[in-house]
Amino acid sequence: MKASIMAGAVAAGFLFSATATLAQVSDKPLQENWAPSKWGKDDAAGSSNHTKNPENVKRALSVIKQFKSVTLGKYYHREIPAVGLRQWSMVLPGTPNAGPFGENALVYHDELVTTEIGQISTQFDGPGHIGVNTSKGMFLYNGRMYPESYERGPAGRAAGMGPLGVENVGEVGFICRGIVLDAAGYKGVDRLPIPQKPGDPGIVTAEDVKGILKKQGTAEPQPGDCVFLHTGHGNIWGNSVYKKMNSEQRAKARADFGAGEPGFGISACEYLASRDIALMGGDTSANDAQPSGEKGTAYAVHCHTEMQTRRGIWNLENLDLKPLVDAKVYEFAFIWAPLKIVGGTGSPGNPIAIY
Repeated sequence: MKASIMAGAVAAGFLFSATATLAQVSDKPLQENWAPSKWGKDDAAGSSNHTKNPENVKRALSVIKQFKSVTLGKYYHREIPAVGLRQWSMVLPGTPNAGPFGENALVYHDELVTTEIGQISTQFDGPGHIGVNTSKGMFLYNGRMYPESYERGPAGRAAGMGPLGVENVGEVGFICRGIVLDAAGYKGVDRLPIPQKPGDPGIVTAEDVKGILKKQGTAEPQPGDCVFLHTGHGNIWGNSVYKKMNSEQRAKARADFGAGEPGFGISACEYLASRDIALMGGDTSANDAQPSGEKGTAYAVHCHTEMQTRRGIWNLENLDLKPLVDAKVYEFAFIWAPLKIVGGTGSPGNPIAIY
């Protein structure tokens, strides 16, 4: 792969190697009629629409037994792992920003953050994040074609994703029965290996998912459930260790974490789609196995296009699932909503699991 192409691929968050060119196209969305979606031709919320069903909310809350909770979001910091040129930069413009005011001598502090706010650390992939380059242009969820639909800002510059902004999901959010699939425990390791070719154990297949559910004694996903994959790879910079690391240790964690990742193979995602889930997620930066999935290295994070662009089943990345796995909690109520960033491609967040 040419250096310029590889740089673009890595910057997009995909660690694939193939004979791709910048002119590569796939007309599968057009040939298979990926639009309109099951939620209607004007929809931009996708599978979060499951939350509008009171029975799904009732089922989610019914699994709470111990009345305990844990947050699943990871830290946001300048030394966390990030893909390509993405970075988190935060400064305090003043110490303090202003004050003292009044007889009580009030002072206050603000922060200034520069980052790809929807695509770093714990991150939600919104409707405008993933598309397919077709012969008719860039095809995104529900048949929106870009760049025609971008929101335009000053001087005509793209200033947002227009009708596919993440705020459309933020207006609905997620309350669902959450399921953790402990793939690392199922395969008898602390961390699944990075897959280099089809058949490697770092690729979690549909049969693996069914085996994990059986081993855990967890009922199969139902429509509106949210399903999360624990590979152990995310524990490289898990919340329990990150703040204790020095800069040198964090640099090594970034290198180890960014070398590739275990994750879902396409058959697992097709199975989850057949169960009509509301959200997929996990402890890695993509939740797809890479550089190799079940079909080798020729497909770039295959679940992304098949789940998000095709079906509107969204994706939540870089979760800290270790506390749930350590407590052997595989079923819980999952509650979260992305920020209402008008035109955003995604959102940061700190979901809550209640069990």
